[in-house]
Amino acid sequence: MIIIGIAGGTGSGKTTVVNKILTGFPAGEVAVIPQDSYYKDSSHIPMEERSKINFDEPNAIEWSLLVEHLKQLREGKTIQMPTYSYLTCTRQPETVEVTPSDVVIVEGILVLTEKQMRDMMDIKVFVDADADDRLIRVIARDCIERGRTPQMVIDRYQDVLKPMHSQYIEPCKQFADLIVPQGGSNIVAINILTDFIESRLRKAKRD
Repeated sequence: MIIIGIAGGTGSGKTTVVNKILTGFPAGEVAVIPQDSYYKDSSHIPMEERSKINFDEPNAIEWSLLVEHLKQLREGKTIQMPTYSYLTCTRQPETVEVTPSDVVIVEGILVLTEKQMRDMMDIKVFVDADADDRLIRVIARDCIERGRTPQMVIDRYQDVLKPMHSQYIEPCKQFADLIVPQGGSNIVAINILTDFIESRLRKAKRD
């Protein structure tokens, strides 16, 4: 099993990169594990306090569960991946069944911050994008998907996203084997990544 880590700032185009990779492989050959599914449950925190949770620091993630699930997939075991609601900031009772696949992509802003995670990855990717472009995408996404106003998003960007990006996410570039500028529009980089995956799969099947 090949494990690929894809990190990058909020709104950098990580999901677009992942989706373009998926189109190059048969259904079921690549499994995607979003880091966001492993946010710690906040149901014990009063609702008015949940809006203040910092989702952009490593401590927000239940890394131990994510690592354990990757180990289980590598051992050929099926996992029950948690789900998380941004509207309520709580882990949901529903889970998503993920079966072992030839390729597992772990995607999220912080997936390269944890050494234990990096050590499990066969290739580490950082999706890069201009800060203004990322902000525009975050405003559009959060207003539509997470019920926030543009001003709420801008305030959060200034107070949380920007400083956390500088402190935790941007430094992860040093760990990347491949940096993808311009996000999902960088077809050359995506093709290079796809070719790498295909070559590793061929080698694994020969071995």
